[in-house]
Amino acid sequence: MHSRPLWIGTSWKMNKGPAAAIEAARSLAAFHPPVGVQPFVIPPFTSLRDVCAILEGTSVLVGAQNTHWEDEGAWTGEISPVMLAECGAALVEIGHSERRAHFGETDRTVNLKVHAVLRHGMRPLVCIGDTAEEHAFGVTHDVLARQLRIALHGVPPALMGQVLVAYEPVWAIGAGGRAADATFVAHAHARLRAVLVEIAGEEAGHEIPLLYGGSVTRDNACGYARIADVDGVFIGRAAWNVADFRQIIGSVAHEHVASG
Repeated sequence: MHSRPLWIGTSWKMNKGPAAAIEAARSLAAFHPPVGVQPFVIPPFTSLRDVCAILEGTSVLVGAQNTHWEDEGAWTGEISPVMLAECGAALVEIGHSERRAHFGETDRTVNLKVHAVLRHGMRPLVCIGDTAEEHAFGVTHDVLARQLRIALHGVPPALMGQVLVAYEPVWAIGAGGRAADATFVAHAHARLRAVLVEIAGEEAGHEIPLLYGGSVTRDNACGYARIADVDGVFIGRAAWNVADFRQIIGSVAHEHVASG
């Protein structure tokens, strides 16, 4: 059994204004997750500093939903990695399919952002995923391998251990998404692990946390976490309620220990 911690996190996307985010953070601050579990939350930018302050010193890490690759400059509407680090962010979500589909995110900009985040001492959470069409044509692995290789291009071996990867099939996320079969996820993650080993080397490639996200719920989270190369789950709306999030963490941790 690998020694990687079990990562369980959620992005609030464009939900929870400052008051709701602060209330949720205060509830999480009193939470003591099981040993071996690393919870994280990714609030909107408007609440990032407050949530970071509330959860500072707790077991819950806080991330940002995006970043620019430059430290400063004439980039109206953007937020730099310097600003995120100053707010206290521990990790930054990069390359989510919604950013790729609606805001012009490319594999190239993902790579630039990965380097920017690492440069400022935070952990990049690299999101990769295949569309329904790519899945239907059987090119899922080719698509994911390409996204991963470009995202991590040029990352020094010494920093590979700071990277997290989340596989989120585009066809599985959102309100209309369909949950992926556990057998498919196991196969996809095994192949992704092999790509990580090719990129980062045997030791580092096996230490990079590989999360699964895509219609993860209380009902299926344990099944995904049971898979050998799944190091945790990245949850959407099913974890926006703090009580539900804590319940999922407890259930998944219990199942992980039992299956280990």
